[in-house]
Amino acid sequence: MSDWTIGILGGSGLYAIEALQEKQWIEVGSPWGKPSDKILCGKIGHVRVRFLPRHGRGHPIIPGRVDARSNIDALKRAGCTDILAISAVGSLSEDLPPGRFVCVDQFIDNTKGRPSSFFDSGFVAHVSMGDPVCERLSKHAAKAVEKAGGQVTIGATYLAMEGPQFSTRAESRLYRHWGAEVIGMTGMPEAKLAREAELPYAMLAMVTDWDSWRDGETAVDVSDIIEQMGKNADLAAATVEKFCKGLPKKRTPSPIDRALDDSVITAPDKHDRELMAKLDAVAGRLFRAG
Repeated sequence: MSDWTIGILGGSGLYAIEALQEKQWIEVGSPWGKPSDKILCGKIGHVRVRFLPRHGRGHPIIPGRVDARSNIDALKRAGCTDILAISAVGSLSEDLPPGRFVCVDQFIDNTKGRPSSFFDSGFVAHVSMGDPVCERLSKHAAKAVEKAGGQVTIGATYLAMEGPQFSTRAESRLYRHWGAEVIGMTGMPEAKLAREAELPYAMLAMVTDWDSWRDGETAVDVSDIIEQMGKNADLAAATVEKFCKGLPKKRTPSPIDRALDDSVITAPDKHDRELMAKLDAVAGRLFRAG
């Protein structure tokens, strides 16, 4: 086995990975709350895999109630070195039709009230989010889509909305004006929390619909999305297999592995020990180093 342990956050349209060998569902607790589900552990080729269905098996959790902190913390505790997030999105661009896959490289967070950080008063940290995804992982993901027979675009801005309702036409047009190219409900604060947990993160988005900005067309409807997700599902699962098998045998370090270096600004004598105990998986290396 290599030293890659890939966490797969599966969204709408990806609930199982048939290529996974030595499968075992394991419950991983988190001090931040209850993760969406147990974690399906196994391997694909030389890579260890930890699969967590973002909405839970059977999709019982609405986007705004997905506990991203608990999910990211649980994947870190499960030994993940990197995360590949798979998510269904609407398109805000003529260049990204339904059925296309997109490697997201930027985010606009328009969610409301979701816990978006592991850090708080008593242990304050500010990580860089200028480049929110791991370029290395994104390139491997794009190659995997092509090997699986799909079409992929590298680079797009993801607008994270609160939901669970879809956009009004006015909102959809506004998001296009902002420069967003795809829209979803779960990419944030997930990507922020992955960075705080020092986990390189890539988002592979599966376009299911045109959202509601196109004149003369009906607005986005869940039945159309479900139909397209069904078409995308097999390709998504094949992509995950190609992605894992295409990774190098040896994982070289990423700068994101040390994203917390120099990020904590709270003086040691002001540290909140209770908060630090909850951060044992996310930031434990800082405590051990100190």
